[in-house]
Formats: sequence, structure tokens, C-alpha cells
Amino acid sequence: MATKSARRRKGGHEEHEEHVNHERWLVSYADMLTLLFVLFVVLFAMSTVDQKKFNELAAGLSAGFGAPTVVFQGQTSTLDGDGPAAQLLNIDPGARPDDGTSGTQKMTKEQQQAVQRAIQAEGRIRASKNADAAAKEAEDLKKIERKIADALAKVKLLDQVRFTIDRRGLVVTVVTNEVVFAGNRADLRPGGAKILDAVTPPLLALPNPIEVDGHTNQLNSPTTFYPSGWELSAARASRVVRYLTDHGLAKSRMSAVGYSDTKPLIDPRDPRAITMNRRVDVVVLTMLKPDQAGLLPAAAGDDAKPHVGQTTAEANAEANAEAGTTPSTTTTTHD
Repeated sequence: MATKSARRRKGGHEEHEEHVNHERWLVSYADMLTLLFVLFVVLFAMSTVDQKKFNELAAGLSAGFGAPTVVFQGQTSTLDGDGPAAQLLNIDPGARPDDGTSGTQKMTKEQQQAVQRAIQAEGRIRASKNADAAAKEAEDLKKIERKIADALAKVKLLDQVRFTIDRRGLVVTVVTNEVVFAGNRADLRPGGAKILDAVTPPLLALPNPIEVDGHTNQLNSPTTFYPSGWELSAARASRVVRYLTDHGLAKSRMSAVGYSDTKPLIDPRDPRAITMNRRVDVVVLTMLKPDQAGLLPAAAGDDAKPHVGQTTAEANAEANAEAGTTPSTTTTTHD
């Protein structure tokens, strides 16, 4: 103690251990964010709003979030005035997306009617675009059908397949009926392999995912080698998927689904149901958006029902007949 007192009297002060503040960087970081915020506010306040670009932005945001599309008219101005930006910000600020209001309560009747007309026009434009996309997709799927039909016709197996275009895409239905699989079994027979050999090449060049669905008929007879029709239908679908992947289709494109007897192709009371409902579907899945894919059956017309495939030669002959022209002397033959 005497030594410390003497040291204080002699030196005039006492040395203390330095305390390091490990959070000083937060002050600098906060200052940087504040300065950036002020900079952007100043730049935004100095800018003017391009009316055309603003309306396009408002329409795009409305389409994306399902909000009403409001088109403003008038001269461009800054946010301090009564320009488009100010009008947009002043639309019923108390309205919320979840309170059941549309954000037009404080508008005049004429303004509300204008908003409603804009919404209806946007809906018609969207519906028209969806219909055009569905029509183009239906035609593309029809072209795929013709290529598969050409290949099947060459091996004289076109009558073993039915085609349908539904909201999922192009459905190639292979009626098993002892051609593809034996009763109660999932072992691919030579006839089934021959059909798949014809179906595979047109699928290789496509980007579409492929789904294989297995189905059984509605007979109450027991499944000898499987616990139920679920396992049997799934095994048949999986066997077809393995065959397709072994012949070049990427595994990432494939999926197998077993439906047992829950999705009959025709009425189970129909005498043909025993053979027609026992089948495998190879589905070329559409890449359209769901609201566009829902229009595919309507766009496909008669092709939305199960039908025998039409070859390219038959389609060309039909088109020539409708056009009233003489078919080309070059004909396509199926060996």
C-alpha cells in the first residue's frame, strides 16, 4: 500500500487496464445505412414519374398480386404534387388485402366503373392468351401423336393403342389384354416391348416429363402374385418406366403411378371393360401453367376423347380434302 501511494504521489496518475469495445462497428454500420437511406430518398424526391412506365408497372403489379388495375391520366409530376404516384398512394389507405375491400371505396362512381372495366379487360386479355397457348399446345401434342402413330403403324400395332388429350397432356393408352402383360403379372411380354419400342423414339426428343400410370380392371378375382390391384398396377407402371429408361429416357423425366381400378377408361358395366380398363397409360405431361392446361380438352375438341391414332399420311390426306386440293403423288407407306 505504501508503495502504491508513493507511486501515485510520484507519478501523478495511476495506469488502468485498457477496455476494448467490441461493438463500435455497429455505430459505423448504422451511420452508413442512414446515409444510404437519405441518399435514396433525395434521389427519389428529385426524380419525376414517367406516366406510361408508371402505368405499365402498376398493371404488372396488379396482374401479379391479383389487385385492381388502375390507369391514371394527367401530367407527370413529383410525389409532392397530385401526379400518378400521389394518386396511387392516396387510394383508400385504410383498405387492406384481407379485409374484403377493393381499395376503391373513396373513388367516385365513374372512377370505380373505370377500374372495373380495366379489370374486365385485363381478364379478357389473360383469357385470350391462355386460350391461344392451349390451342398451340394441343396442336403440338397432336403432332407427337402422329409421330407415335406412324411408328406403331409400321409394326402393325396401332390398333393396340388409344390416344387422348386431357388437361395433363397427351395420354397414350396401351391396352394390356395379354399383349403387354399376362393376367395378374407385371412381366413385360414381347408384344408389349414391341409397342414400347415404337413409342420410345418420338419421346426421346421431347423436353416434357413422362408419367406412366398402371390400371387394373374391376373384376373381383384375387391377384395371385400381389396383395391387391394397387401393387399390381404400380408394378406394371414401374416395369414400363424401367423399360423406357433402359432405352434412353432420362430417369429425371419419369414417374410411375398405380391407380388399381379407380380410374376406368370405360364404364365397368360395358362388356369391353374387362379388357379396356386393364391398361397402362404413358402420359406426355404438358408444360403449360395450370390455368392454361385446364383449357387443353376444349382446345383438343374431339381428340379429348379416346381415339385411334391418326398417322401423318392420314392427317395430310384429310387436310388436302378439306382444302379441296389434290394430294401429292408422294405417299407414305408403312412396312
